[in-house]
Amino acid sequence: MANIKKGDLVQVISGRSQARGGDRGKQGKVLEVIVAENRVVVEGINFVTKHVRVGQTQRGSKTGGIETHEAPIHVSNVALVDPESKKPTRVGFRLETVTKDGVEKTVRVRYAKKSGKDL
Repeated sequence: MANIKKGDLVQVISGRSQARGGDRGKQGKVLEVIVAENRVVVEGINFVTKHVRVGQTQRGSKTGGIETHEAPIHVSNVALVDPESKKPTRVGFRLETVTKDGVEKTVRVRYAKKSGKDL
């Protein structure tokens, strides 16, 4: 089961600091999870510039130029943000029993672990 899913709020925990032009400490929403490469695309994080060749659309308008968009970042460089304390935290799983249509089923549910400082 995945620790980080699409739509989660995560914080960058490694890399260059913001004072040096990096993204460490920034928080953003996960836009996409690339499971095969263990990477995630986070909104507003890891912007790269891409030069796009000039072309034409069907209506005749020009496309191309320099575009910026988010690049994938490795999943080990981000941490899930605890919704209560708004701080990065580790992810745990617990078993819960869910009743649906009269049938009981045991499922794994994610939860944010509490660190020693938060207790």
